[in-house]
Amino acid sequence: MTWRLSDSLPKAMLEQWKEERTTWLALHPEPWDEQTESEYHDRFSRQIDEWLDQGAGACVLKDTANARIVADALRHFEGERYEIASFVVMPNHVHVLFRPLGKHTLPEILKSWKGFTAREINKRMGRTGALWQDEYWDRLIRNERHFFKVAEYIRENPVKAGTRVSQPVYESELITDRNVRASFEGEGNGLENPFPSRLEAKVKSFCAIPQLLAFLKDYIVFAEKDEELNKYILRQHQTGAVEATVSRALDPRRTRGLVWHTQGSGKTFTMIKAAERLFRSPAADKPTVLLMIDRNELEDQMLKNLAALGLGNLEHASSIARLNQLLRDDYRGIIVTMIHKFRDMPADLNTRSNIYVLIDEAHRTTGGDLGNFLMAGLPNATFLGFTGTPVDKTVYGLGTFKTFGCEDDQGYLHKYSIADSIEDGTTLPLYYQLAPNEMLVPHETLDKEFLSLAEAEGVADIEELNKILERAVNLKNFLKGKERIQKVAQFVAKHYRENVGPLGYKAFLVGVDREACAHYKHALDQFLPPEYSEVVYTGSNNDSRLLKEFHLDPKKERQIRKRFGKLDQQPKILIVTEKLLTGFDAPVLYAMYLDKPMRDHTLLQAIARVNRPYENEAQEMVKPHGFVLDFIGIFDKLEKALAFDSDEINAIVKDLKLLKVLFRNKMESRAPVYLGLIERNFNDQDVDTLIEHFRDPERRKAFFKEYKEVEMLYEIISPDAFLRPYIDDYRTLSAIYQVVRKAYTRTVMVDREFQAKTSHLVQQQVGSYGVGVLGDIVAINGNTIELIKNKSGGDGSKVINLIKSIEKLAEENSDDPYLIAMAERARAVQEDFENRQTSTAEALAELLREVESNETRKKVQAEKSFDGLTYFVYRRLLDAKIQNAEAVSRKIRKAFTEFPNWQRSENAIRELRKQVTFAIFAETDNLDQVTAMVDELFTLLEKANRI
Repeated sequence: MTWRLSDSLPKAMLEQWKEERTTWLALHPEPWDEQTESEYHDRFSRQIDEWLDQGAGACVLKDTANARIVADALRHFEGERYEIASFVVMPNHVHVLFRPLGKHTLPEILKSWKGFTAREINKRMGRTGALWQDEYWDRLIRNERHFFKVAEYIRENPVKAGTRVSQPVYESELITDRNVRASFEGEGNGLENPFPSRLEAKVKSFCAIPQLLAFLKDYIVFAEKDEELNKYILRQHQTGAVEATVSRALDPRRTRGLVWHTQGSGKTFTMIKAAERLFRSPAADKPTVLLMIDRNELEDQMLKNLAALGLGNLEHASSIARLNQLLRDDYRGIIVTMIHKFRDMPADLNTRSNIYVLIDEAHRTTGGDLGNFLMAGLPNATFLGFTGTPVDKTVYGLGTFKTFGCEDDQGYLHKYSIADSIEDGTTLPLYYQLAPNEMLVPHETLDKEFLSLAEAEGVADIEELNKILERAVNLKNFLKGKERIQKVAQFVAKHYRENVGPLGYKAFLVGVDREACAHYKHALDQFLPPEYSEVVYTGSNNDSRLLKEFHLDPKKERQIRKRFGKLDQQPKILIVTEKLLTGFDAPVLYAMYLDKPMRDHTLLQAIARVNRPYENEAQEMVKPHGFVLDFIGIFDKLEKALAFDSDEINAIVKDLKLLKVLFRNKMESRAPVYLGLIERNFNDQDVDTLIEHFRDPERRKAFFKEYKEVEMLYEIISPDAFLRPYIDDYRTLSAIYQVVRKAYTRTVMVDREFQAKTSHLVQQQVGSYGVGVLGDIVAINGNTIELIKNKSGGDGSKVINLIKSIEKLAEENSDDPYLIAMAERARAVQEDFENRQTSTAEALAELLREVESNETRKKVQAEKSFDGLTYFVYRRLLDAKIQNAEAVSRKIRKAFTEFPNWQRSENAIRELRKQVTFAIFAETDNLDQVTAMVDELFTLLEKANRI
């Protein structure tokens, strides 16, 4: 940014500059591409800089004391309102390279600088009147190279101007550090800009022929989910882990490795492909690969997925005896089993070295005697552990590192952390909110009976957790109190109706045990329709009548799981306590109402149920994050509940209050840019301003993206008193979005325009803005031209309305090629209009000419008793100067009648095209001309069919 003293430029020079600039801007309307912007600054910004450097005027900033006032003012709010990269105080002007922070805007910051310094310098000099010129020049920094170019100009400005400057340049370390500058500018490495180069290197690496062939050959998995076959292509973190696993297994010097891939990142498929690659590897020399699973329900799924790979040598060790037999008989192939099948295994059962044991959830499956049996029975095997949660800092966790991570400096053979996963979009960030205090577990009870128990630290299994909770008598009594369950159920129902349901997503309610789940179902049914919720837990023959009420047979449970995963099917809430808290994936699951004390691995595995990405293009839904509503108070003591490194904890879950901060920042810093376009409460002139401002597709795209981010934040936070100061501005912003979207959406959208809560807000108010007229469809007939001329509103609105009306007419008469072609021409006008290749007045005139031509066409068509197809052919034949145009067009019409199913039959369309071609070719021997005419006709008819 540059601003100057009021007497720094002679008036005559400035007037001439303004006149030239006005002319240039008229010929180069914004938005500009990089080349046009560069031309502008070369011609006009540089001219101003050169004039200023000549030192015209009194140059009061030559005085060291005055220059220091300016420099001190610039530094005063540095780091609070803005970040300064560089500045220089010249004798009659100031250059600053900076970035505004938070809600602080460029005009506000400049006003503060100029106002304060004018008062102080005038007071010091005993003068009054304007010190600074009102206008200023600012320039948006495009990229890193541009940043350093501007910074270098500022630093060199005193030297170039040949002026002794009393106040030195102030620069950040980023600019003065030559190594950093070299990394940005590519000094010594021949790179003009390293950022595109890095991207280019990644693209070349990923798209290299061996890499692509490897993906096709080795990294595609067909797997069944909810009784449907799906194709999965492994991501780069998965392929990297597979390569690392295979490499470690084949390394004769190493026999251990630990892979941490966070929950939801596809760890199961990684293990499957690693097992397959090892089995097929010639270097492995007909190996035995054991896949150890920690849950019964995963065994069948794992076996189905492996069978889908076409592996013949696949065995299921369903019992201890069967596993011992397979290993004793030196079976070569893949064995799927569970850790407890190793109980009492004899030592040295198989001493081969090409036995590879891949262990799922390694942090809990090799504890105690079972791990000892396993490693004693297969003394020369390679053991590769896989875990979905980071290894904790407890003695138990350190034991996992000792078992599997002893041969890697950082403890992990391959790591894909929670932060990595969120950054890639493989999983979503998690946000939490504490329930009202009266529903939370008293701190003393929670701490004494759960968080401070030594045996609860590092708890890795739900069954183990349940045993600990069985002894927490006071804690469970509090959680299962009848009045509390009633209050929590009412709160959950209200929260779901107001916060989750309108977003379209689903929820879990996690009770402390099965009895609590049953009670919650009864209570929830009082506040929500019974079909909204289902209870899923494992039943037992010895259960009480209450528990047996919600027993499910396997088929019924599968149906419930499948329906829960569908957006438009019931249930909306699953009430669970143990089942489905690990290994269950339902991307539509957004919220977890947590009413069960959990910690460490069990807590991470449970809350990870809500972190799966979900997109639904038809509903315009993109799940922003997962959400946990904590009725226990666990997240109030997160450092104690999660015995992991603090960096990992910070990446795991964040307070929902942060979203409020984000919403406030967007509404205070970004929204005013758009709100400023509305000056007259959405009258016709405002609507026309919006149409003109958003003609550029890239500008619209940026606005739509920003609006959708704000809208999603509003949907998540609402209802909340925090939103009250922003409601009016948010409603106006939504109305702007509605206007721009209606104006420039090419087809009538059947999906929802707004999310549910915003839609309600906009419907309450938007009618009073009068923005509905933009979507009016005008009848295209003899009165259209007069109607458009007399219609209120600006020409921009008329252009948009006419284009949409022509498209609508073509849609309703999709068998008329003339109207299809007319709609194509209207869209071409819109494209030129948006790209500023034609003015608004020119676009309107062109569209009105189309309407007029259509009326002329209709009269001729009626006189000759033609339908739309016949007239179109007739007109094209006349334009091409084909003899006997009328007779030929009728002949072609007859051919279409003879093949009514031509759009659905390859033979029919081939015969029809032949007859149309021969009908025209009979009148001319120019085959190229005939072919072009036939192609044009059928292309238009194909477009009409799509409409």
